Amino acid sequence: MKNKFGSVYFSIFGLIVLGLGIAELIIGVAARSFTWSILEISGEFLLWKGIILFFAGFFYLSSVKNLTEIHQLAKNVMASVMLWTIAGMQIFAIITESIPGGEEGWINTWEGFLSAYSPPYIPALILLPFSLVTIYYVYAREK
Repeated sequence: MKNKFGSVYFSIFGLIVLGLGIAELIIGVAARSFTWSILEISGEFLLWKGIILFFAGFFYLSSVKNLTEIHQLAKNVMASVMLWTIAGMQIFAIITESIPGGEEGWINTWEGFLSAYSPPYIPALILLPFSLVTIYYVYAREK
């Protein structure tokens, strides 16, 4: 039952990641930006982020056949690590951009600090919590 749920979950998740990767590639090639609700596709290295998300989605989709088998799970973990790398870089960028104060002083005010963490977010940050399901399957494999 767990294997079937994981296969369905990562099939849907892989399609979403693949679609967002394609969207980032198209928007990056067009040198545009796109913002909708809490989602923002813009910034530097958009093509690279699009390529990484595209292949992460591809690896998620290619790992769904027999998810508990070690080689399939390795593909899933690799896709998650690719996603975590992009999200981690963005989290680090948000933290480092929120500390300097700019014109008013060296350190940002509390309100300015907190406003740096408000939406919109890049797709990898939105997908990050949903990719953590991989950790469950890694620990379930060990038992």
